[in-house]
Amino acid sequence: MKDTMIGVDLAKSVFQLHGASMTGQLRFRKKLTRALLLRFMAEQLPAVVVMEACGSASYWARELIKLGHEVRLIAPQYVRPFLKRQKNDAADAEAIVVAAQRPEMRFVEPKTEDQQARAALFRGRERLVHQRTELVNALRGLLYEFGHVVPQGIGHLKRIGGILEEPACDLPAIVRDECRDLMAQIAEKTSRIEARTKAAKRFAEASDAARRLQTMPGVGPLTALAVEAFAPDMATFRRGRDFSAWLGLVPRQHSSGGKERLGRVSKAGQADIRRLLIVGAMSRLNWLGRRSIPEGSWLARMLARKPRMLVAIALANRMARAIWAMSTKKESYRDPAWTAAV
Repeated sequence: MKDTMIGVDLAKSVFQLHGASMTGQLRFRKKLTRALLLRFMAEQLPAVVVMEACGSASYWARELIKLGHEVRLIAPQYVRPFLKRQKNDAADAEAIVVAAQRPEMRFVEPKTEDQQARAALFRGRERLVHQRTELVNALRGLLYEFGHVVPQGIGHLKRIGGILEEPACDLPAIVRDECRDLMAQIAEKTSRIEARTKAAKRFAEASDAARRLQTMPGVGPLTALAVEAFAPDMATFRRGRDFSAWLGLVPRQHSSGGKERLGRVSKAGQADIRRLLIVGAMSRLNWLGRRSIPEGSWLARMLARKPRMLVAIALANRMARAIWAMSTKKESYRDPAWTAAV
């Protein structure tokens, strides 16, 4: 059994270490450069190493696990209440140890190299989508200054192209050239987005877990990729409700005195998976998806008395629970009993 806990305050160049017994007695404080960190940790007996879940934490976790240490990552917001007075590297490292020794503390699972690689692909695609949206809005704004109103959406680019190529176009030559340049940039972003989308589909097709997830209505290759890239091992959750809460698909609570007060969705969890699940749920509630909803079912009753967005979030919650069940049992999607009670 390990009898030492080492808190590591991560940085780019200089790392602060705080070593203590499992009961909190100080054993050492060290400030090490990046080159000396692994050498020093290799000389230590196997210990519990705790770090904040921040940039490069998963990399250092993998390296320290290779040296025989047990690594735990802790969310920075859980460390902050244990910080004593002034903030500095030594105080941060000590606060990490104090927080980690709390018996009720929750920890973050380190990501594997494969997870981080898939996350890089997903984030790269999202970044390009945001950049393309910015370019489209800039183009629409420029046309609006000269009296041309174009609705939102990438689907209206053909309409903009028609305005620019119209023989009787009233736009100045400089403005037309600027608009054409923006159109070219948008086309370049679109081709890069499509390339990353195809890569995401290839990853999703090559993974058994991702293929299973795609058997659920409303879950596509991007959602399956996001679950693989950002979600920890489903075995770390006791039940599907815990996974749904981890995603933030639960109402914000402000309860006191035995009175339960529930508000809007907390949005405190994993934003990428949550957003994609809500988008997938909305696709099942549009005019085409509603045809497959049995009359008198839970979903039909919810749609009859609740706003569509609220129903989508409730459905996304159920989808998250189903994803947990499919992942832990390694089974494909099975239609639930729609007549089940809320």
